[in-house]
Amino acid sequence: MRHYDRWPPWLRQCRFFACRIIVPFCCFQGIRTLFFPTTFDVILLSILILLAAGLHLEWI
Repeated sequence: MRHYDRWPPWLRQCRFFACRIIVPFCCFQGIRTLFFPTTFDVILLSILILLAAGLHLEWI
């Protein structure tokens, strides 16, 4: 049993939505960082990649 099976339905729905949308956000941010590399963009891309890994590997 996964730990998020006990979550309320609305929270499981939010997690499902976040899993589906995080990869396009990472791709967009990666392209943006290639063209406009600021410190904020690099930090934001790092956070998004860690969040994507956490969601897809079921750490979150």
